[in-house]
Amino acid sequence: MSTTTGFESDELPGTTVDAVVVGGGAAGLNGALMLARSRRSVVVIDSGTPRNAPADGVHGLLGHDGVPPAELLRAGRAEVRRYGGRIVAGEVTAAAPAAFSAEGDPRFTIELADGTVAHTRRLLIATGLRDQLPDVPGLAPHWGSGVVHCPYCHGWEVRDEPIGVLAVGPASVHHALLFRQLTADLVYFTRGTDLDDNTRDRFAARDIRVVDTPVTEVVSAGAGITGVRLADGQVVPRRVIAVATTMLARTAGLDGLGLPMEDLPNGMGRRFVTGPAGTTAIPGVWVAGNATDLTAQVGASAAAGAMAGAHMNADLATADTDTALAAVRRGATAA
Repeated sequence: MSTTTGFESDELPGTTVDAVVVGGGAAGLNGALMLARSRRSVVVIDSGTPRNAPADGVHGLLGHDGVPPAELLRAGRAEVRRYGGRIVAGEVTAAAPAAFSAEGDPRFTIELADGTVAHTRRLLIATGLRDQLPDVPGLAPHWGSGVVHCPYCHGWEVRDEPIGVLAVGPASVHHALLFRQLTADLVYFTRGTDLDDNTRDRFAARDIRVVDTPVTEVVSAGAGITGVRLADGQVVPRRVIAVATTMLARTAGLDGLGLPMEDLPNGMGRRFVTGPAGTTAIPGVWVAGNATDLTAQVGASAAAGAMAGAHMNADLATADTDTALAAVRRGATAA
């Protein structure tokens, strides 16, 4: 079935599956791949709205550097399906624990926006995050092209360009030093944030110009950025804007699970709290990728998904053995 997400959607099974993965990015698909290769019945629910959709390519991923994000996901979906996994296009509107099995095995119910319902023994939350940009007019339209946040994801592509760093807090100082590695023409707009004398000296030593005048807007012409307008009317010519976003784990439809969350320092963002391999305080639920590790790139997210999937399979294997043993003992007792 073709959908507006740009990929074919499988049908939800009418039975309880071993695992449902919420989120079809690198973490979710790699977790599903591990489960499917272990002969687990697995369904990936994918809204088709990946964080890196505006980017031209995925970078820093060994063997796949520069691959378009959509192509990487297409290949990942095909690999999951090769082992019997299903990819379902849809948005989760509700997720909640259901009654445990007689042997104490967890169960969950997942409702989708189209009214369909999935039933599963285990859940992998791999919803990713959304980036919250500073409220600067003209900034948002260039997100993912002229406006970048990660020097490792986009730095090489903007090397030697006139770059402006829009400060949002203490983390922006480190941000500036990383982008200075990529260009000799860097301007730091403080935007009312504190910058002590020592940091100003360090910036001066690296030829980073500091502008304390308030920023009023990002100026563009056609499809590209041309500068940053200040409150005094001056326009500082820039071709690229680097800005640290507030990164917020995507939580839509997941409140019913009761997963613990936490705010990270300095306005960095909000994430799901996890333990080793993505375990959570809710038995049967794992979280992997940017929903819990806000700074993970594609490779790290995929690795986290793989680790979570392996641990989920191990947990299911233990539960299957417990169930089989209970059945044998019931039979012995009845005899």
